[in-house]
Amino acid sequence: MAEKKYILSAEVAEKKLQRMALEVAEQNYDATQLILIGIKANGIFIAQKISSCLKEVFKGEIQVLELGMDKKKPAAIHLDKEIDFNDKTILLIDDVANSGRTMLYALKPLLEQHPRKIQTLALVERTHKTFPIDVDYTGLSVSTTTDEHICVEVKNGQVTGAWME
Repeated sequence: MAEKKYILSAEVAEKKLQRMALEVAEQNYDATQLILIGIKANGIFIAQKISSCLKEVFKGEIQVLELGMDKKKPAAIHLDKEIDFNDKTILLIDDVANSGRTMLYALKPLLEQHPRKIQTLALVERTHKTFPIDVDYTGLSVSTTTDEHICVEVKNGQVTGAWME
């Protein structure tokens, strides 16, 4: 097996998550509530970490939801709780934004209502998209070939690194 080409260490990932949380708080200073939706599997851990960091700087209510879907064939999308998204500020979160397809399909249940604002966050973003998704908050933007894959490793709810293969 080839050696992993790390692009993020646990320490750098932690700093990037804290910085992104500050950006989220700054851009949503007027919101009274933020709904963070983490895409299963790693996106939920990043959402929980962002929530933890936000609690120090955001004065409003923070709610974290988990969104489940088959990322290869995203037909069925389900949230772990049914809530009212009307006039709410939503932050959709995943570990890696590759093609944009996962985030695009994850928007479906959110658009069935009328949220005030929907933003996106990814720890790592690849620079070539095949779907029209722009990531609002990015920890690291990486230029890759279409053959390269980025993995974010999470252990015990903490990001321990990210690498390209």
